Amino acid sequence: MATSFLDKLPVPTLDRPFGIALWPIFNKAFETVVGYPANDFRFVAGETPMSTLKETSIFIVIYYAIIFGGREYMRNREPFKLRTLFLIHNFYLTAISGILLALFIEQVLPTVVRKGIFYAICDHDGGWTQPMVVLYYLNYLTKYLELLDTCFLFLKKKPLTFLHCYHHGATALLCYTQLIGSTSVSWVVISLNLTVHVVMYWYYFQSARGIRIWWKEWITRLQIIQFVIDLGFVYFASYTYFTSTYWPWVPNAGQCAGEEFAAFSGIGILSSYLLLFISFYFATYKKDGKRPSGRKAVRRMSQAPLPDPNTIIHGKPIEALANGDAKSSGLKTNGTSTRSRRA
Repeated sequence: MATSFLDKLPVPTLDRPFGIALWPIFNKAFETVVGYPANDFRFVAGETPMSTLKETSIFIVIYYAIIFGGREYMRNREPFKLRTLFLIHNFYLTAISGILLALFIEQVLPTVVRKGIFYAICDHDGGWTQPMVVLYYLNYLTKYLELLDTCFLFLKKKPLTFLHCYHHGATALLCYTQLIGSTSVSWVVISLNLTVHVVMYWYYFQSARGIRIWWKEWITRLQIIQFVIDLGFVYFASYTYFTSTYWPWVPNAGQCAGEEFAAFSGIGILSSYLLLFISFYFATYKKDGKRPSGRKAVRRMSQAPLPDPNTIIHGKPIEALANGDAKSSGLKTNGTSTRSRRA
């Protein structure tokens, strides 16, 4: 009997959610680029590149100096197009986010199913294995690649909003604190963030190609949902850590891996993200864009200031148009108000 195409496809299992083992492939690719396999990677603060607070802080300060200095530099210059570079930038960030997300799923899913969610987010051996540390570190490094997002903005003379600038700098700091603090719950925050980034950077990639996508608003919604879930896990992990450590008589789930400064950093930064993104969502997508009608329209028209009679329309003052030239200019008058015909 002839075998069908579907019969030849690899069958997903708990240890191989995608049908094939991704880690051995990644391990070999890592060795090709770095010179040693990913299995031999060890994160050592002070020795591994970008592993100190000084390095991270300097990079973030340079980022802000470049973007705000660049904005001033571009103030009286023509914007750059940069379409091809922008396409490449968004494509490789989509690909990197997707690959890291798949690797995280392969590492985490067997642990969650076999030993439970609490073990995966609070036990050091559950969420802080050697392969996971490799992925945490690579995700941390991608935050510096993402800083190029803002460089494209000022070079194209797009507005630099507080949310965008704050979010990019703070995320690099957040990833650093969790990496140094060995917080096992980090995989929850990172996996959700990678999921959002796959969607977001794919949207930007398609948008740069000139393709209009209807679900732009859902990107912000996904970000808000992401932060709500993040904070649920982070608050729980922090609560059970502090209560089991300092107030064991308070009901808690037990010990939870991670450093205290990392817990405070995660709570503070993620909480600020949630508030800022909710504010951005309502300011951007929930504006009252409806035109007034009925009594409201009449009231608003009666309260509106009269136009300046010296205002020039179609090469002639409004006053002149109202006195006889309205017909030829496309304007209508009724003796009380004058309005231009929509182009």
